[in-house]
Amino acid sequence: MDSMAKTGTTTQGLRAAIERSGYYPTLVAEAVQAAVGGEPVVSYLVHQETTFDANEVRRHVTVLVLTGTRFIVSHTDEQAADATSPSPYATTSTESVKLGRISSVVLSRVVANPESYTPGQLPREVVLTIGWGAVARLDLEPAACGDPNCEADHGYTGSSTADDLSLRVSEAGDGPDSVRETLTFAQALSEATAATTAR
Repeated sequence: MDSMAKTGTTTQGLRAAIERSGYYPTLVAEAVQAAVGGEPVVSYLVHQETTFDANEVRRHVTVLVLTGTRFIVSHTDEQAADATSPSPYATTSTESVKLGRISSVVLSRVVANPESYTPGQLPREVVLTIGWGAVARLDLEPAACGDPNCEADHGYTGSSTADDLSLRVSEAGDGPDSVRETLTFAQALSEATAATTAR
């Protein structure tokens, strides 16, 4: 009974966070709810980003949801009228990823005045990067050997980095609550992926 009450509160909290973002909340909520289905929501994060493109202001909202078995990502973008549409429109996409597929959860923290840092102090900025193998970045460079006089072609060397989602949240731009919520979500996702790996 207690877990049902907690689940209901978390699901309601997700809906309220989407409503608070003010960015086509009915459209965003419907897309997220369809992806979540009947699963209980464990944790969530709603992040709105406004960008300026020439003379236009465009908004983008990302909703991240953690359930007991999946990580759900929803993106909604605002588009201006163009040749394909005489009126402005929005595009919403959702992706559902099994927790076992998540290969990395990276949280980078930017802390002001690190010499006076105290435990629990809120970072100035955080970047949450999550990889599950859908998108990989490949960085290549010419390979070389240790001989400075060698003129042979040694091919290329490089590295592949999983970079499916990267979300930057700052205290100045998004507010301290958004930074705190990002830290909470990152911890919940890390713990969930660790538990999945241990099984």
